[in-house]
Amino acid sequence: MTRTLYLFCSAAPPVFDVARVIEDAQARGWDVCLGLTPTAAHWLAGSLDGLAALTGHPVRWQYKFPGDPDVWPAADALLFAPATFNSVNAWALGLTDRFVVGVAAEALGKGIPAVTMPCANEALARHPQFEQSLAVLRGAGVEVLHGETGYVPGPPGTDDPGPFPWDAALDAIGRRAAAGVRQPGVRQA
Repeated sequence: MTRTLYLFCSAAPPVFDVARVIEDAQARGWDVCLGLTPTAAHWLAGSLDGLAALTGHPVRWQYKFPGDPDVWPAADALLFAPATFNSVNAWALGLTDRFVVGVAAEALGKGIPAVTMPCANEALARHPQFEQSLAVLRGAGVEVLHGETGYVPGPPGTDDPGPFPWDAALDAIGRRAAAGVRQPGVRQA
């Protein structure tokens, strides 16, 4: 049985590894649907057709028009990585003007197992709203891989944030999906 993974990425340097991550997820049995923030889509503009061919699904970064059919199968799990400072805060606050944040916010209400690995520098990670947002996401049942459990923030002002532990993110979403970990407060059918 193939499981569907929504892989959502913000515009942070690890997004440039997304083709390899998709291949790794597929090797683990996932049917991957790739969603990007608008800036991440801009950064990967020259690769979008290839990424769509790799996944077998259109790469999405904007909402569909009302009445248009869904082009992706329903998600069995959601991995939001790299998730920037802006995306983490928007998700926690329910600010859904961007497609990936809106779908991620809705996933919480649907009880879809979710994991996020933020990618923010040390200065942004010290902002008081960031820790509050991580706490909100954890409270909603999202597994947050940050600090010792995931990505360790580096110093501000660098375009190379250091190694991004993609394998840890894929391992975490695999465990949650296999265990049937659902978000709290969601009635199961």
